[in-house]
Amino acid sequence: MFACAAPAAAAQDSVEITHAHIDATDDGYRLSAAYAFDLNRGLEEAIQHGVALYFTTEIEIVHPRWYWRDEVMVSKRITARISYDVLTREYAIKYTDSVRQTFNTLDEAIFAIRRPPRWMIAPKGAFKPGENYVVTLKMGMDREYFSKPIQVNSFNNAEWRLNSNTKKFIYKAE
Repeated sequence: MFACAAPAAAAQDSVEITHAHIDATDDGYRLSAAYAFDLNRGLEEAIQHGVALYFTTEIEIVHPRWYWRDEVMVSKRITARISYDVLTREYAIKYTDSVRQTFNTLDEAIFAIRRPPRWMIAPKGAFKPGENYVVTLKMGMDREYFSKPIQVNSFNNAEWRLNSNTKKFIYKAE
C-alpha cells in the first residue's frame, strides 16, 4: 500500500510554471513569471529547523537559424534563498544580487517565491524587433547549495525534489 501512495505524493511535489512573459522596458528585457507549488511537510520542517532552501530559475533564449547552429542569446540563472531566523521568528528571502526581504509567516515567504520580482534578463537592444526567439524556462529547488551531508540526503530522498518541467515558448521581440 505504501508503494502505491509514493508516486502520487511525488507527482504533487512539483513546480508548475503558471505564467511566463518577457517585457521590453526602457532599460532592457525583463522576465515576468509565476509558479505554483507547495512545500511538503519535510521541507517545511527543514526550514523551521534552520536549513535554508534555494530555488533557482533558469532561462535560455535562442535565436533559431536555418543556415547554422542556433544562436544562444541569453543563458541566465537567478537563485532565491529562503531561511528562518529562530531568534526573530522571521522568514527571509534573498535573491541573487538583491535586498533581503523578511516575512512573518512561511506562507507569505513562499508566496513571494511563487511571484518573484521581474528579473532583468537582457539589456536594451539585445534582440532584433520582429524576430522570433525560443525561450526555455525552468524553476526548482537547487540542492547544490546545501551542505554535503544534506546534499547526500536530498539526492536520496524524494521529499527533497521540487522541480518544474521545462516550459518553452516563442517570444517575438518588440
